[in-house]
Amino acid sequence: MKKKYVKYISVLSLVLVLTLVLTGCAQSSANLHAPTSGPYGFIYKWLGIPFQNLILKTAQIIGGTNAYAWGIMIISFVVRLILVPLSLNQQYKSTTQQEKMRAVQPQLKLIQNAQKKAKNPDAQQKISSLMMEVYKKNNLSLTGGMGCLPLLLQMPILIGIYQAVQYSKQIGTATFLSIPLGKPSMIVAIIATVFYLIQGWMSLQIVPQEQRKQMQTMLLMSPMMTFFISMISTAALALYFLVGGIVIVIQQLITNYIVTPRIRKQTDAELAKNPVKIVVTQEMLDDILNSGASSAKTNDNGTANQSAQAEKELHKSIRELNQGKQNRNKNK
Repeated sequence: MKKKYVKYISVLSLVLVLTLVLTGCAQSSANLHAPTSGPYGFIYKWLGIPFQNLILKTAQIIGGTNAYAWGIMIISFVVRLILVPLSLNQQYKSTTQQEKMRAVQPQLKLIQNAQKKAKNPDAQQKISSLMMEVYKKNNLSLTGGMGCLPLLLQMPILIGIYQAVQYSKQIGTATFLSIPLGKPSMIVAIIATVFYLIQGWMSLQIVPQEQRKQMQTMLLMSPMMTFFISMISTAALALYFLVGGIVIVIQQLITNYIVTPRIRKQTDAELAKNPVKIVVTQEMLDDILNSGASSAKTNDNGTANQSAQAEKELHKSIRELNQGKQNRNKNK
């Protein structure tokens, strides 16, 4: 399996787990009866009830018609603020990786062009191993410095908020600007998704042009996941994503205009002291491609020689068979 698909699969796996939990909760709470046994009962005891109490107490302090919704948004904002240092650290690593990738991009382009030309399996394998060497000798990560930890840490929060709303009549029947918190809301889902689309577009602006194409698919996954989960769950959970979207846009502004310029200066200074290690040259790749072509030609010639030899043997056998028939006819 190629390394670049590992993160895609990891994110999709987390989304699948969250989807199974949410749909399972929805099925078990058709009549607003909280689960008392099994895995959903365990989740409700340790996640649903604590978040339920937290939302209720926050709403009592705030007061007013939209108190429960504001309680959910305040809790969401606090959670996202707690995760900001971790998220910024992830973005720092990712941006550092992107800046270093600029320096090795010429070597990677040579390898990519050679991979298109290589037809021999041995040559393809050798060229692929050279790409691994480029990453290894220049201390680059195959995953791009990105990780799933922020999403993983949010999963208990998402499940807790969902269950708190599902199994509380007070929260589940409350509204926010006439939108029921206990039911899916297309409006809230779209607004939340727009924030994540804006964040994705902003993050592309600091990515080198040659790397943008491979990053676009990954950046679209977050808005798609936000919209999908918001539409299969409740407006309360969509509010969590909406607040998270606002926070992540602010975080991206910090990354674009404060963090990235600093990283670029640091990377330029580091590359000046420790230049990129040249692992691949055009001559090296040409030698691999030529040796592969020669090997293939040799194999083709060998196959042709074997076919010619087999044809000679066949003609010889036919001549011997015909000669035997003639001798038998003479004896008769």
